[in-house]
Amino acid sequence: MKVIAGLGNPGREYAQTKHNVGFLMVDALAAHLGVTEWREKYDAFIARARIGSEAVLLVKPQTYMNESGRAIAPLMNFYKLAAEDLIVAHDDMDIPVGTIRIRKKGSSGGHNGIKSILAHLGDEHFARVRIGIGRPLPGWTVVNHVLAPFPPEDAAKVSEAIHYLVPAIECIVTEDVDKAMNRYNPKKEKKRKSKEHVGTAAEPSQAEEVSR
Repeated sequence: MKVIAGLGNPGREYAQTKHNVGFLMVDALAAHLGVTEWREKYDAFIARARIGSEAVLLVKPQTYMNESGRAIAPLMNFYKLAAEDLIVAHDDMDIPVGTIRIRKKGSSGGHNGIKSILAHLGDEHFARVRIGIGRPLPGWTVVNHVLAPFPPEDAAKVSEAIHYLVPAIECIVTEDVDKAMNRYNPKKEKKRKSKEHVGTAAEPSQAEEVSR
């Protein structure tokens, strides 16, 4: 069995906010798989489905973002699953709106939901499906940014990204995360070397994400 968890905040007021793209991703996958029945278990809404021959558990934690691990870890323990059996979809401020990245493991990158999962699982070896929400506007705080809805043009980009990621998540389940990364991650363009300058600029550091 694989657990596919989308991160977000519960409640109607947060439903369309940037921080809830993980919920939107899992809802899109549920619709694709014909899932209609959800139930509550361990502070999460869960639904069973199948992808190919593999049983999957769709999960939407109801603990608020910064306590996501409190819902996910008990489910992993109940079904006796390893960290490698977990796939987490979440928002990411450090990539442009609508851009996607699939990652095999790693640190939280400043994301409070991932930070909570790491703390409760004690293991970083779970796949991340990251959906870009971009940086805050000038004068906006991180909280203002992640708890605001997308403007229409950005909402369209995110919807397209989610549609693109449905088969990517199926690939993680039926094949493996490495194949999904190779097949679905954006290809990096080769940087041109000039006579005046050789090398690349350092990437910006991950910003600390704050959420309720």
